[in-house]
Amino acid sequence: MPVFTRNGIELFYEDIGEGRPLLLLHGLTSNSAMFYHEIEFFKNERRVIAMDSRGHGNSSRLNQYTLQDHIDDAIALLSYLELDTIDVLGVSMGSYIAQGVAVQNSEKVKKLILVATKSYGEQSSMAELFDRYPNKFDGLSMLEKFSMSSSYIYHNQNRIDEWLSKTAQNSRQLNMKEQAIAADALKEFDFRQQHLQIAAETLVISGKFDGLNPPEKGRETAVSIPDATFMEFKRSGHAPNVEQPDLFLGIVENFLE
Repeated sequence: MPVFTRNGIELFYEDIGEGRPLLLLHGLTSNSAMFYHEIEFFKNERRVIAMDSRGHGNSSRLNQYTLQDHIDDAIALLSYLELDTIDVLGVSMGSYIAQGVAVQNSEKVKKLILVATKSYGEQSSMAELFDRYPNKFDGLSMLEKFSMSSSYIYHNQNRIDEWLSKTAQNSRQLNMKEQAIAADALKEFDFRQQHLQIAAETLVISGKFDGLNPPEKGRETAVSIPDATFMEFKRSGHAPNVEQPDLFLGIVENFLE
């Protein structure tokens, strides 16, 4: 993987294929390896760029950072690669970064895909989930909470298990402290007043069974962005790209064309 250094922080990324560039932005505690299916699908038609956000994957691990740092890193990478225009696909945390990039670089982002998203939050979606079901999670250790939470997050667990296993084989995982730092970066953000600045053609995709960012949050985001389209996948949770991959790739391919 090539590396881009910004203010002393190493940011690793994949850069594969040729054609119109597509930037992939991963979810919380994950990394660019989660997009192995998307990269394989698009690399023959597009230039696919997938970065490890700071604190994740092979990028520098830090004691503190913010969502704005993630956004600034992505914008800096676009400048480093000298990209005049780009399409952006973000999943979960990556969709928040994508919103920030599309707001601050509206002239560069032509098509925007937000998956399992929301437009604002006082704390991470995982913390919100724990608070939503106190009778299930109160009194448990953080490790126990994470272990129990999967059934509230995903719908097709077999596909999720296979995806997580393959992603883990090709990347460096976060320990519990690093996961907490990563989650803290997602506190108190709100893009709703800035959505009018987004000029990109936008598609929002949510999963019906997503307990982290429920479909109503995705629908709310789509309503807030000018002329955005909303889709709800009926057999997915928080990872529509994994739980209904063929449907997802077909829709995304059609939208990007």
